[in-house]
Amino acid sequence: MRYEGPTELYIDGDWTGAKSEATIETVDPATEEPYATIACAEAADVDTAVEAAAVAGERASEWRTLDPADRGRYLHAFADALEELEEEITMVESHDNGKTPFEAGLDVGMAIDTFRYYAGWTDKIEGDTIPVPGDRIDYTRREPVGVTAHIAPWNYPFQLAGRSLAPALACGNTAILKPSSTTPLSALYYGVAAERAGLPDGVLNVVPGSGREAGTALATNDAVDHIAFTGSTGVGTTIMEHAAQNITGVTLELGGKGPNIVFPDADLDAAAGGCYYGIFMNCGQMCWAGSRLLVHEDVHDEVVDRIVERAESTPLGGGIEDDGRMGPLVADWHRDDVLDYIETGKNEGATLATGGGVPADKETGYFIEPTVFTDVTNDMTIAREEIFGPVLSVIEFSDTAEAIDIANDSPYGLLSGIWTKHIDTAHHVAESLDYGMVSVNEYPVTFPQTPFGGYKQSGFGREQGTPAIDEYTQVKNVNLNIDR
Repeated sequence: MRYEGPTELYIDGDWTGAKSEATIETVDPATEEPYATIACAEAADVDTAVEAAAVAGERASEWRTLDPADRGRYLHAFADALEELEEEITMVESHDNGKTPFEAGLDVGMAIDTFRYYAGWTDKIEGDTIPVPGDRIDYTRREPVGVTAHIAPWNYPFQLAGRSLAPALACGNTAILKPSSTTPLSALYYGVAAERAGLPDGVLNVVPGSGREAGTALATNDAVDHIAFTGSTGVGTTIMEHAAQNITGVTLELGGKGPNIVFPDADLDAAAGGCYYGIFMNCGQMCWAGSRLLVHEDVHDEVVDRIVERAESTPLGGGIEDDGRMGPLVADWHRDDVLDYIETGKNEGATLATGGGVPADKETGYFIEPTVFTDVTNDMTIAREEIFGPVLSVIEFSDTAEAIDIANDSPYGLLSGIWTKHIDTAHHVAESLDYGMVSVNEYPVTFPQTPFGGYKQSGFGREQGTPAIDEYTQVKNVNLNIDR
């Protein structure tokens, strides 16, 4: 499949090349062949996009003064446009990122559902009346924060961009989307959808470019009122430092080292299936990956055997090879990083139960075998650091207290999993875990209406659900003295 989609920046309702004529060449991770060449935004292009968004979001602008119900109709039209493009976006995402068409299709579907969910929110963003003494009426208004910047990662380029764009637009903000320069293509379809839906010029802008140039320009621009960033904890720290210079609000969804805790009473087949999916989905390139597996000593061997069997029977494939159930890693540099972690695990004394290398039958593509380590202790590098690849670290525990201690002994706190048939165990452990999300007897799972975010170095703020409305609005208090 040749790429035939948009190739220019989308700024102020127009498609345009970069001012410097810089370009990005993308590579299909399954074939290692060039896939597309598109415009690469630099600082000057970002500044133009921010200016367009600022004008489009002025108090007297068409977008800001729109009837909230009409804004909802715009978002439904936007979702309709994405639905019309769904098959094309799915295949572009598969070739650009390497994920299988099945997984890419799930991502596109989730983004469409998210826009429809927030389309229903536009006329329900309400303030409060507050009882105060005397002849006064006191109330609050929820107003847009203004210009929002959305810096999306390469692992879920389309879905995670939509996750923050939808509530931002629903609340009446304007937006600039900067996708990763590694996987920039699907984000351009948000520009196509904006055109088809008839969004006013400047409300949504898309500027693919490098993090160092375009990302920094966006994060440091004093006309940006809020930054939504999904990515590594290290880059998130830099984003916060930039935002602090302008007192700009931020929503950060960062790294993870999710534990799945399997108790001896669990449905072991379901647990093995869920834990397998939780680490090998998207080739393990997920902040919410269940990369640590904590298994009770009584069922340790049985659970490990079941996961290893699944791992060894996983067909690998990418692009149009829809029989594949795990695609390649996103790039050669990332594959090398993951292979280095695997060597570190072996050197530190973990036992390689399966995988650990490049598949012998894959002469091209950035593939790595599904990998499982046992005899892991929680102080090992592979148990502490986010590998972001198909590598599972299995840690044995003897009682509930020990499992909770191991699970919480991590700098991260995004998603955790519990596998048990006892509801009291589920509630007790869920309450004890220092994680922003806990999933019981399935992993991983999320919906547009459920809050997504973490504790500790996994970031702060929440995407999805009602809390996202709080992220993209600011509260104004109005006190009216009616006795004067």
